[in-house]
Amino acid sequence: MSHKRIPKRKAAIAAGSVAALGAAALLLPNANASQTDSGDSTPRTFKSADVSDLASQLASQLGDAFAGSYYNADKQQLVINVVGDDSNVINQIRKAGAVPNQVQNSTSTLQAAAKTLKTDATIPGTAWAVDPKTNEIRVTADSTVKGAKWDTLTATVKSLGSGVATVKKSAGTFKTFVSGGDAIFGGGARCSLGFNVTAGDGSPAFLTAGHCGVAAAAWSDSQNGQPIATVDQATFPGEGDFSLVKYDDPNTQAPSEVNVGNGQTVQISQAAEATVGQQVLRMGSTTGLNDGNVTGLDATVNYPEGTVTGLIQTDVCAEPGDSGGSLFTQDGSAIGLTSGGSGDCTVGGETFFQPVTTALEAVGATLGAGGAAGAGDESAAPGDEATDPAGEATDPAGEATDPAGEATDPAGEATDPADQSGNDGAEQSGNDGADQSGNDGADDGSGLVSSN
Repeated sequence: MSHKRIPKRKAAIAAGSVAALGAAALLLPNANASQTDSGDSTPRTFKSADVSDLASQLASQLGDAFAGSYYNADKQQLVINVVGDDSNVINQIRKAGAVPNQVQNSTSTLQAAAKTLKTDATIPGTAWAVDPKTNEIRVTADSTVKGAKWDTLTATVKSLGSGVATVKKSAGTFKTFVSGGDAIFGGGARCSLGFNVTAGDGSPAFLTAGHCGVAAAAWSDSQNGQPIATVDQATFPGEGDFSLVKYDDPNTQAPSEVNVGNGQTVQISQAAEATVGQQVLRMGSTTGLNDGNVTGLDATVNYPEGTVTGLIQTDVCAEPGDSGGSLFTQDGSAIGLTSGGSGDCTVGGETFFQPVTTALEAVGATLGAGGAAGAGDESAAPGDEATDPAGEATDPAGEATDPAGEATDPAGEATDPADQSGNDGAEQSGNDGADQSGNDGADDGSGLVSSN
């Protein structure tokens, strides 16, 4: 099926088909609990998207006594870890409506432990992040960490002291999720579009994974199609995994929404920090819509291409081709961009995401439509778009295309490997089958950009 073009491109964040969960996955019972204010000693209930600001405020107010926080989704409460038994600190937390939880390890202790891991155990196939629920650093080693490498890792963890860190094995292999298939295509790689944004110069653009941005210089919305976007900036490996890709057509309509298939879209109204325990949704061009929970923050992942820091760790599944796809909340907060992990959507695994807030700050962009996207009839009718989201998704993917362009630069970077690996073999396979499927249905969708 050929792609149809309309006078003004509509770039919708979308995805091809929604597998497994379907649209019903959007209806997370605990994500939208209303916030109520009780007495000073009675914990308040919060929406999961609302706790990060309060946690940050308490962190700055409590100083060294603050030892992390997390969201209790079952009770819809914010839990604040504290070191020591200072009654003033406890009362301050309760007065704010949060729940105090006394723990052993201070933030400085855990940060020092993470620094030791970086120095002594930066081994490909390992990852670590602070788990505030256990007040420990959770270290994970994939199936490639064996023999002397495993011995080095376990010895380093043991040297940190009792109750500071734990280590576990993962059945899969840590890798970036680039592959062949549908969505956005560039340089033999397939990825997913994350969120539409406005670049610093006011032009329409989108965010995707950095390892996608370094994989190719130009990206298309169809396999072997004409480029529609060009990578402007890309970071991978290093302090993040994100890239900014500008649409080649300044009149591209780029609404701030995620197409989740089955005629449904989620309007994205803001970028927010992740909170451990928070329920999140992920959209990707390979596996569609899946949900899960944030399990760790400020994660370090040692990919074959190099180390990436500052990521969000979750138990949401992902597979090759989902790279760059959007992590968001039901009520419209943009949280992250899919980076990589281990496992798949059959057996599960660990998946890591680039925080959107960090990416926006680094590239100087703002969330939402840019350029002509904010004006004009088409952007004004998101409803219509939503109606054929599925279709859009297919197109959308296309839009992502540009990004690759920039990759060209970065491509040189470590990023290549990951891309290449997934790209060749996986690509082919995914591209044909997946591509077609996505393109057909999605093609009807006027959009060029695929959110995932």
